Amino acid sequence: MTNNTADAIVVGAGLAGLAAAAELGDRGKKVIVVDQEPEHFLGGQAFWSLGGLFMVDTPEQRRMGIKDSYDLALRDWMGSAQFDRDEDAWPRKWAESYVEFAAGEMRPWLHDMGLRWFPIVGWAERGGSYADGHGNSVPRFHITWGTGPGVLEHFIRRVREHVKNGLIELKFRHQVSHIIMQNGAAKGVSGEVLADDTAAHGAKTNRDEVGEFELYAPAVLVTSGGIGGNFEMVRKNWPRDRLGEPPKNMVAGVPFHVDGRMIGISEKAGGHVINSDRMWHYTEGVRNWDPIWPSHGIRILPGPSSMWFDAKGNRLKPPCLPGFDTLGTLKEILKTGHEYSWFVLTQKVIKKEFALSGSEQNPDMTNGGWKEVLFQRILTGSKATAPVEAFKEHGEDFVVANTLTELVNGMNHLGGGLIDEAHLRAQIEARDSQIDNPFTKDAQMAAILAARNYRGDRLIRTAKPHKFLESANGPLIAVKLHVLTRKTLGGLQTNLDSQMIGADGQVVPGLFAAGEVAGFGGGGYHGYNALEGSFLGGCIFSGRNAGRSRAVA
Repeated sequence: MTNNTADAIVVGAGLAGLAAAAELGDRGKKVIVVDQEPEHFLGGQAFWSLGGLFMVDTPEQRRMGIKDSYDLALRDWMGSAQFDRDEDAWPRKWAESYVEFAAGEMRPWLHDMGLRWFPIVGWAERGGSYADGHGNSVPRFHITWGTGPGVLEHFIRRVREHVKNGLIELKFRHQVSHIIMQNGAAKGVSGEVLADDTAAHGAKTNRDEVGEFELYAPAVLVTSGGIGGNFEMVRKNWPRDRLGEPPKNMVAGVPFHVDGRMIGISEKAGGHVINSDRMWHYTEGVRNWDPIWPSHGIRILPGPSSMWFDAKGNRLKPPCLPGFDTLGTLKEILKTGHEYSWFVLTQKVIKKEFALSGSEQNPDMTNGGWKEVLFQRILTGSKATAPVEAFKEHGEDFVVANTLTELVNGMNHLGGGLIDEAHLRAQIEARDSQIDNPFTKDAQMAAILAARNYRGDRLIRTAKPHKFLESANGPLIAVKLHVLTRKTLGGLQTNLDSQMIGADGQVVPGLFAAGEVAGFGGGGYHGYNALEGSFLGGCIFSGRNAGRSRAVA
């Protein structure tokens, strides 16, 4: 391969780009992969993920007594997506195709590649309303041993094998600013060479230009990710008609380089963005006490037992329960006129139910060792995992107290004095009154009892019901929760070969998109809501489709 021509150029060395490049290399295609970040950032945003994958009817599910099927998963997906626009034709086809993949070839293909999964399947995004509405009917969240890095390592290995054999060339610190078009077809890319940067993995890097480049190929695959690190773009695309005004203060769940700059560049070349107002941001963000990137936030992955209150101390109404309905809860929080909310819980709850999203916050699973998992999650006495205990001790959003009076004082110090102790106490006492019987009229308590019917939740994710105000279950803990940016659900419209489709409905010759920049497929295969595990899964699936596309000559 010469240093500036190839069969295909992949813009973005994240999971989708690696999947596409690996597949192209398997076909004997010569590929140039360009990325604006340094080589030690290889893998992009996926490196920081928990490594969860949405898969259907797997051996892991069956061993846990879960009965799943393609039909049930598709019903859940469509009930969550709520497709209602003419432009949803391709996203709907992508959704059907992905669920078929997730229920069929996905697991054996990944298993043959070397991926393995934690045996207890997680139950994410449970919904909480009707069977034909949003949410997962059953647990489907498969955490990969090694978390995000454990997913990436196998695609990186495949790509590096092709690098060794001369089929793939990796060009880091190459920032694309223009897609070269000729007679309506893609011919290559051009942009700036950026200065070397030795910043810590995930930290903000420089944009100092030290040169220019042009690269040529008849196929350009854009796999550059979403907009979650660019608050300006998030606010510009915010669905004000559905969620109200965007928060003035947010925390970033993704690094600075998730900036969305290739979206506009692709549009200028003929691509067409649809569903730009569909996005996925979490309500359980806390400010990282040891940040890596600007405004770094971490999402709490909660079990079902924490009591959830708005900024004034009013309990949120079902289905606004921890882990049930992300966007529904976001809407309710913002309706209060405040941008934050509170979890109130006990040490027994934080011990069993709190997990923190991200590979770096789960070193036991990231390192892939059973002994460390058992030590961190089972054999620590009353303590939670070391990363959770570190946040409890150092995190500025955590209040720990032995009495409710002390807890409220701490909450008011952080939140501006909006909590009335008597009102908060009455709500917690009412909840505690439901503990003495194995039945209840409290919707959250009913959800907790239902969760414990699932063996996986009973073992490691749902605390035994107990009274919050009994001192033996303490100390009491309050956590101030912020809106945390994360995923772009809309994006560049594509067909099932990942070819970009222009505003006229026609394929743009030579242009492809995969991963988050394409709404994980079609321009938004999630619709309005995500079922979790479908972000990494969508990067893998759409990248694979792009790499296997016969439209890449």
